[in-house]
Amino acid sequence: MRLSAVWVGVLLSASLAAGQETGPEELFNQAHQAQQSGKVELAIQKYKELIQIHPEVVAAHANLGVVLVSLGRYDEAITEYHVALTEAPGSAPLVLDLALAYYKKGDFAAAASHFAALHKENPADLRVGTLLGKCEIQLGLIGQALAVLEPLEKSNGDNLDLEWALGTAMLRSGENLEGVKRIQKVADQAQNADAYQLAANVYLGLTFFDNARRDAEAVLRLNPKSPKAHIVLGMIDDFAGNANSAAKEYEKALEIDPNDMQARIRLASALYSQRRLDAARQEATRVLNAVPDAYGALFIVAEVELAERKLQEAQKDFEKVTQESPDWIQPHVQLAALYYRLKRPADGDRERAIVDRLRDQEQKRREQAHVITPQVAPQFVSPEIPPR
Repeated sequence: MRLSAVWVGVLLSASLAAGQETGPEELFNQAHQAQQSGKVELAIQKYKELIQIHPEVVAAHANLGVVLVSLGRYDEAITEYHVALTEAPGSAPLVLDLALAYYKKGDFAAAASHFAALHKENPADLRVGTLLGKCEIQLGLIGQALAVLEPLEKSNGDNLDLEWALGTAMLRSGENLEGVKRIQKVADQAQNADAYQLAANVYLGLTFFDNARRDAEAVLRLNPKSPKAHIVLGMIDDFAGNANSAAKEYEKALEIDPNDMQARIRLASALYSQRRLDAARQEATRVLNAVPDAYGALFIVAEVELAERKLQEAQKDFEKVTQESPDWIQPHVQLAALYYRLKRPADGDRERAIVDRLRDQEQKRREQAHVITPQVAPQFVSPEIPPR
């Protein structure tokens, strides 16, 4: 268990109070010994006894805060740290403990304010800088996070916690190639399945299929029960035009987690590619029953309807998809072709103009970084997962 420092100069001078059977020094030592021995409830009791007699003892409040944090009682711990800071204003160890309590509680704004104060005093402090960067990432302050983290990397490039935070910030800022380099370093050096999964996801999006396959296979070596790794492997097969192999990977993912909607919608797409229309509609419908606004699944239903020449039903569903996902190119492509087929050239021209505009935007993005157009709705993109 991490312990706060026993502060130099704590106010224990009153320990010789006359007539007291147990003096403050003895109470503090009993509490501290219980804390070191893992007897947390006894430690809490003794620290509180001491605080009741001598509320000015900084170390009692500080160490009580540490014990409370270890139990997940963050609000109580935060109160103790604030009291301690009234007795020892500006104490860097106390401010750090307070910031850590806010961080563990998930109050990243409060944590960031205290980490920022410490960082201002000592910009070279690796731990504080990394934690500040992580808070800013959580708050969506990506530019500020990069400004904190990038200077630290120059002399701390071997620190995997820093590399993970910096890599994550770079990915969030669109610096995919630089970001995935840091994530890959964490994956390889720590043999971390979550880092390998994130790297595989990014490489897939960059169309670096060999790298994506390598990292997805590394995930399965470390965690054979990972549905997301099978999804990556299936998507690689999809892009290679091998719908049969892709379907098998998605089925493996669903064997592990039948509730993985990303795997199920990908399976529906692969079944459609195999012209197994009834099976594709069944899987897509199962997704829609679970997630009514899963417009990627609705798109597959519309494709099936089109293949079955149910043109009015297909039109209605394609229109709904384009309304809800206006920047997704493929539904506009299908809808334009369908309008022409239905002898509605004006509507077809309108959709074709949208397609041209979206393709121009996509080309500009491709010029800046290797990016692929998602084949399913964005809600099924695998989430980013921290390595710890």
